[in-house]
Formats: sequence, C-alpha cells, structure tokens
Amino acid sequence: MGCVTAAEQTLAATFTEHRSHLIGVAYRLTGSVADAEDAVQEAWLRLTRLSDRAREDIQELRGWLTTVVGRICLDRLRSAAVRREKYVGQWLPEPLVTSFEDDPLESVVRDDGVRMAALVVLDRLTPEQRVAFVLHDAFGVPFESIAETLGCTVGTARQHASRGRRAASAAPPPPRVALDEQREVLERFLAALASGDVDAVVGLLHPDAVVVGDSGGKARTAINVITGAEKVARFALGLVRRYGGLHGGEAVLVNGELGIKVRARDDLAARVSTFVVRDGKVAAFYDFANPDKLKHVRF
Repeated sequence: MGCVTAAEQTLAATFTEHRSHLIGVAYRLTGSVADAEDAVQEAWLRLTRLSDRAREDIQELRGWLTTVVGRICLDRLRSAAVRREKYVGQWLPEPLVTSFEDDPLESVVRDDGVRMAALVVLDRLTPEQRVAFVLHDAFGVPFESIAETLGCTVGTARQHASRGRRAASAAPPPPRVALDEQREVLERFLAALASGDVDAVVGLLHPDAVVVGDSGGKARTAINVITGAEKVARFALGLVRRYGGLHGGEAVLVNGELGIKVRARDDLAARVSTFVVRDGKVAAFYDFANPDKLKHVRF
C-alpha cells in the first residue's frame, strides 16, 4: 500500500471543506440521503482520477465539484422518475433526521430549500427543470455550466430554470415557524388526539390541512393524499385508536423542522413524521413509513 503524498492529503482536506456544501446540493437535487452521499463520493473519485495537470486547470474547485455533482444527480433523478411510475401510493423525499444537539448535517438543514414542503414542490419538476433551477437559483452555477450538464444549449437551460422557478413560485411553502411555536402547536395537537375529541383536533388543523404518507406499499399509512381538516382529523384519530399513534416517539428535527421518530411496535412499522405549522395550526402532516427510505435513520 503506497504512502499518501502531501499533495493528496491537501486535496483530501480541501475536498472535506466542501463536503457539507456538496451534500446540500445533492440532497436538494435528489431528495435522497443515499443518492446525495453516493453522488458526493463519486465526485471525489472523479476528482482523484484527474491528472495533476487537469486538476491545476480547475479555476474554482467548489464550482467544478458542484457542477459534477449536478451531472451525477441528473442521472439519479432520471432513474427515480422511472421508479416512481410503478411506486405504490405517494412519493416523498427521504427525511433528513437530525438531533437537537450539534449534528454534522446541521448546516445543511438550516437551508430553507431543504424544508420538506420545499422539496415536495421540487419533486413536481422534471429532472432538467430541477437541476437547472436549483443549480442556478440556489447555488449560482452559470447557465453555461448547466447547459453542459444537461447536454443542451444555454437558451434551453435558461428555459428549464425559468419553468422550474414558475412552478416553485406557484406553490411556495409557508414561512418557517420558530421551533418554540412548532413545539407548542404540536403538543396541543397530540394532546387533542390523545383525548379523542374530534372537534378539538379539527380546531388545531388548518382548513386546507393535508396528510401525505409514503410507504411504497411496504407499511401502513395513507395511500392517497388526505385533504381538509375534518378528513385529516379522522385519519389521525384512527391512527391513534389502532396503533397508539405517535405517542412514545422521540422528538427530532426533520429537514430542520419539528418531527417525531417512532420505533416499530406490534403491527406499527417504524416511521418518521413531520409537520408544517401555518397560522398557529397544523397545515401538513408528512408520514414516512417506507423502510427503504428510513435506512439512514437511527431508531
């Protein structure tokens, strides 16, 4: 086994400085923790395979790596689009679960662009629109580089970004709410569920509240999107009556916002749930139950 040279050590240290940024780029592009980590690792391998001369020609390493990660993620997005055609029920991004203590991913989840509600909007874009929009608007990648990544003209790359921008602005997520307010609303909501009082639960739900469950047909949750305070209340109360609901779960941050992770028990699969608070009420409830999307979560 050969010795690591000083130049190789310097390259590895420099790459490590950019790793958190690259994970954020890849996760925002793919909505998958596993794909994000794989994309960043592949970018590192491509960098190490370059000749010394080729590496010297890179004018700005962070920008080069961001573009490489974008190209890798485009392939992942196209593969995911094919998988989604046969997916059972709703498809959600993989939750990014962190603790309230210092966490290596803390700098990633601070970004509003990785909030679950924002990622759900990005999931509606085509792979090309998502890559062009996110790389340009969020990370400042020039359209010349994006066009090379997409294999199209600069004008077409601009069009993809413009369409992605319009779609995202047509359904913007509500503003981020302070964690203290989220916690207060969630505690009242869980208490109402525990009481079994339908009216109390409805009163804590936004009129346009939704439940989106993702199980891939491998666990129990809502197959279709449930919309409206009364329907959401009855779904949540049914969950409590049958499985004990989310009680006994551990409070965590899910994509930077308050959520709960629940260990498997009886016939309830392990799951992660997160909520969107709007106007002092629960506006959305995302329930992640597909074990394939929770492999990275420590229960």
